[in-house]
Amino acid sequence: MTADRKGRLAGKVVLIAGAGPGGIGGAAVRLFAQEGARLLIAELDPAKGKASAGEAAAVGVDALFVPTDVTDEASVRDAVARGIARFGALNVLFNTAGGSLPEDSLVTDVDLAVWDRTMRVDLLGTIHTCRHAIPRIVDSGGGAVINMSSGAALRGGSPSHIYTAAKGAILSLTRALAGTHARDNVRVNAICSGRILSDRIVDTYGAPGASGPVVDRQASAERAKDYPFWIGEPIDIANIALFLASDESRMVTGATIAADGGRSAY
Repeated sequence: MTADRKGRLAGKVVLIAGAGPGGIGGAAVRLFAQEGARLLIAELDPAKGKASAGEAAAVGVDALFVPTDVTDEASVRDAVARGIARFGALNVLFNTAGGSLPEDSLVTDVDLAVWDRTMRVDLLGTIHTCRHAIPRIVDSGGGAVINMSSGAALRGGSPSHIYTAAKGAILSLTRALAGTHARDNVRVNAICSGRILSDRIVDTYGAPGASGPVVDRQASAERAKDYPFWIGEPIDIANIALFLASDESRMVTGATIAADGGRSAY
């Protein structure tokens, strides 16, 4: 799509936090660019951030990469300020930065360093971006916030107790923000994903049927037998985020969208 063609996000400025290629954020960059969005790419890794910005620019949209550590409030504040200076508005926030640690375990056994790291990246990072982006979305006349949670938050994931707690907190935060900011014309929703084959997940756990920790590989194979839609690609989640970012979802706020192949339903 070139910049002169209309799209589902035409005229909207979108902040994507955690937007490197190979993950949900990177897939959203490509998809949102094709739909006409102007993009503020907040990514910790400079090489990944520049690559995503280049992909957006290749389809003819304006994209700004700002090196951003979501665990550092000053870094997030600066990214939002630079986006406003560049684009003059902010309409959508998509929070994809975060993830689990392979060392995560039962709360009775886990090293509390895992708690600190997981809560800072997954929960505090989401709080930081919402804290600084939502006021600018309000100033711009309203829009949408999309938070990434996990299917683990809907069913009580085990043994990853810390990740489950962080993602469960994001659901409660999402509902609180939705209720607070509905009068400001800001919709806030969350996506609870299943196993998404991002580069990080494949590097950590292995692709289905390939290398990776034996226990996790066997457990994943068993889950996939009962829940064949549990395993997806980053674009599957980006497509849901596109709907939530667009005006097509104008009646949807405070919702939890389960994209976990039915694991939390049956």
